[in-house]
Amino acid sequence: MIKERRLLLVVPLATALGTYASCEAKEREPKKPLNIIYIMSDDHSIQTISSYDKRFITTPNIDRIASEGVRFTNSFVANSISGPSRACMLTGKFSHKNSMPTNLTRFDSTQVTFPKILRENGYQTAIFGKWHLKSEPSGFDRWEVLVGQGQYFDPIFITPQGRVTHKGYSTDIITDMSIEWMERERDKNRPFCLVIHHKAPHRNWMPNTTDIDLFEDVTFPLPDNFYDNYEGRPAAAAQEMSIAKDELDYAFDLKLNDPEIDTRLKENLTFALRRLDSVQRREWNRVYDSVLADFKARDLKGRDLAEWKYQRYMKDYLKCIKSLDDNIGRVLDYLKENDMLENTIIIYTSDQGFYMGEHGWFDKRFMYEESFRTPLLIRLPKEYRRLGKRGDIPQFVQNIDYAPTILELAGAPVPKEMQGESFVPLLEGRRPKEWRRSLYYQYFEFPAEHAVRRHYGVRTEGYKLIRFYGHDINNWELYDLKRDPSEMKNLYGNPEYKKVQEELHAELKRLMIKYEDFEEQDKRDYLGL
Repeated sequence: MIKERRLLLVVPLATALGTYASCEAKEREPKKPLNIIYIMSDDHSIQTISSYDKRFITTPNIDRIASEGVRFTNSFVANSISGPSRACMLTGKFSHKNSMPTNLTRFDSTQVTFPKILRENGYQTAIFGKWHLKSEPSGFDRWEVLVGQGQYFDPIFITPQGRVTHKGYSTDIITDMSIEWMERERDKNRPFCLVIHHKAPHRNWMPNTTDIDLFEDVTFPLPDNFYDNYEGRPAAAAQEMSIAKDELDYAFDLKLNDPEIDTRLKENLTFALRRLDSVQRREWNRVYDSVLADFKARDLKGRDLAEWKYQRYMKDYLKCIKSLDDNIGRVLDYLKENDMLENTIIIYTSDQGFYMGEHGWFDKRFMYEESFRTPLLIRLPKEYRRLGKRGDIPQFVQNIDYAPTILELAGAPVPKEMQGESFVPLLEGRRPKEWRRSLYYQYFEFPAEHAVRRHYGVRTEGYKLIRFYGHDINNWELYDLKRDPSEMKNLYGNPEYKKVQEELHAELKRLMIKYEDFEEQDKRDYLGL
């Protein structure tokens, strides 16, 4: 199907950013097609990138991408969970269309993805790091991916030749592989698309021992709604990802490695610690033995215990971010030292957002803002920065848009089956009149870890409507995002919002029909099918 609609690409490939420019500007376009580096972390919250939020950590290298390019201030995912989010990114389609609605399903690797189309149009493609789609990667000339979620230390990778263990820390190793491929393995006469998928900062937030002392003397501010009582929000009350409760595992998550502390996930920590060498284990024990001693001496209860756990969670999470930012700096420095910055597009994002204690939570999954939003920063070569947009882009974008955008930037065809929209016009500085004014969201994985109920919904600039369905909870939630940005008060059924509610229902139905999401019985009933 793609070959039938394939564009005739004559030397060199035309980039979309140059198509609207004047003839004089076109004469100054790069002679070679642009390389593309797509960097995606796992569970990196928008709150812990200093170009978005300066409360917790400074991320100078990620910020470099923003300062030399664009920052999307309304970037969202279509399904806030790892495997499904990655499938949305690769295919440009929502979960009900791309075969990966939950982490428990298997990605159909025979379907159309943007790496496959890039290869058909002259690009070299490679991926290193997390894959998490059960089937083997396809569409890549070179790939080496983590087994499942992967391990932080001495991770095992799947390759076409079999499994191999790499010694060291995963964030460093994935970066080493990526730079090695650019330096020694690729054909330097052809453009490339390199996908760098980091494990960090996924649970259980094991920092590199070189960063293990960071933040130990820092006390982080508690979110205003840390002690949310979930009034009027039964699905929020029923979740199992509370920091205050035992859902934040004392051993696995908080690193309290003690015979007296027996937890559900203790064996997971034991397995992870076996992967440290003697030097790493000595450094690890130096810090976390001290943490354990402090914890036992305090004999904490109630809110004091909950807030101690929050501080430990934040410290370990941010230590992983520090390593992530350092390694992104290594990639940027390599490109600069090898005169590649000005013919390479650099994209940084996360597979979804994450809770930094808001609502008392860690993890993601909900359509609430902290997990629905995701960072998106793009650095464009100097010539295109001059022609196009710099600074903030406020329009709505979703991760289903990444595939068509990358294809258009490469001058490659965008299949009609992709449901996302290329945001190249936004990079050009244009404001398309027909750009989306609402977002559709879906979440399917229940029953499963963290007990977040199935739901779908719509978000506009000012409001959000969510439908939780199936099993034991069936209800609607409505939020006024201007007055209640933390989403604490469910307004569904409030007479003052009757018109808003009706408009949101109409828009939700329009999006469900547009994206053809009406296979489940609850959705068919809602649409009257």
